[in-house]
Amino acid sequence: MQIICLDLEGVLIPEIWIAFAEKTGIEALKRTTRDEPDYDTLMRYRLDILNEHQLKLKDIEAVIGTLDPLPGAVEFVEWVSSQTRLVILSDTFTQFAGPLMAKLGHPTLFCHELAVSDSGQITDYCLRMKDHKRKAVEAFKSLNFETFAAGDSYNDLSMIECADHKALFCPPERLIKERPDLSVASNHLELRAFIEKIL
Repeated sequence: MQIICLDLEGVLIPEIWIAFAEKTGIEALKRTTRDEPDYDTLMRYRLDILNEHQLKLKDIEAVIGTLDPLPGAVEFVEWVSSQTRLVILSDTFTQFAGPLMAKLGHPTLFCHELAVSDSGQITDYCLRMKDHKRKAVEAFKSLNFETFAAGDSYNDLSMIECADHKALFCPPERLIKERPDLSVASNHLELRAFIEKIL
């Protein structure tokens, strides 16, 4: 029995923080896990910027409402779900992901939560658990699932490395050069071809 574990942002949906940065004109918010491997450092940096500019959850939600899944992502999710089990393992937050997951047909999502004040200010973030992507893949393997993992960034490497089958999806050139041992899919059709090999 197989289980497919995918990252969300940059694989199935646009990078939410980049979209928000473009909307607000705050270039500093374009920094993602492609640039900063340490997730805690990145999130503290983002929260400081939000506080500095007095931006609230509703401001981010307004931008998220205008986004659609990446081209080909809806059809890809439908295909994977028709063939085997699919779980999305993401470092996003339930407050961000909801509208876009609806557009993807509500596949199973494991992610984190934001702490939000009564005034709508994002005050903190609450990890479901540290390195949850890797731990989820390890748990699936312990249940005798044959695992496939794919993601686009540094925070996906730990789950990719422990999966039985693995690939990077449209990663930055820097990551491709650093990890020549990993296969690279440049679109959803190529990612589907990798998955078809194990089904």
